[in-house]
Amino acid sequence: MKVDIITIFPRMVEAGLAEGVVGRARTSGLIDIAVHNLRDFTTDKHHVVDDVPFGGGPGMVMKPEPFFAALAHIREHRGVPDAVVMLTPAGTPLTQAGARRLVGVSHIVLLCGRYEGIDERVREALATEELSIGDYVLSGGEIAALAVVDAVARLVPGVVGDEQSVDGDSFTRGLLDYPHYTRPAEYEGRQVPGVLLSGHHGEIRRWRRQAALERTVERRPELLADAALDADEHEWLSKRSKS
Repeated sequence: MKVDIITIFPRMVEAGLAEGVVGRARTSGLIDIAVHNLRDFTTDKHHVVDDVPFGGGPGMVMKPEPFFAALAHIREHRGVPDAVVMLTPAGTPLTQAGARRLVGVSHIVLLCGRYEGIDERVREALATEELSIGDYVLSGGEIAALAVVDAVARLVPGVVGDEQSVDGDSFTRGLLDYPHYTRPAEYEGRQVPGVLLSGHHGEIRRWRRQAALERTVERRPELLADAALDADEHEWLSKRSKS
């Protein structure tokens, strides 16, 4: 998988990519990530990437020319991307299903905005889609880009050592994850649920599925509309609603 990130803060992005599973994936060659400094694609001596907005108003807007030049450079030296993603609050919310979709895209370019945003002509001519990581405003797209890379990278085969861990992640079946415990079995009067100490793998799986379902009902009930539930889970929900 190949990812290109265009930003005015390459050191910020590189720092986030250097650690954890993404850092290991880059080192092992499972993911090819290149970070491009947008200022390298300007033509003036001060490397200006922004200008005042037409029509007036506060703040500055990122100029189109450097983005067009950066994409031309990527196409020439890294290949034609399959997706050019603009990171913006106006984009489609990133979900686990969306991350799984992006795993199937062999070459992605992520555009990181700043200030009041990116000139609309970049979206019209270059971006193939827009993504948001939540209904809030960040100072720029760099943190969003790192979130997208992390969410997608962990789904690439071989990136996470225990792939069963990925299969059990929150939102994989449309539910939140079940609670996790480790040693000691008792801490400050709080006990680990006995079933997890029983060694009965069937009962443990049943407890975890029910715990995930219960947590989802309590915290994110809207997820249930699209969740992949089995017959036992539907029965549990029915009994719960009647109690």
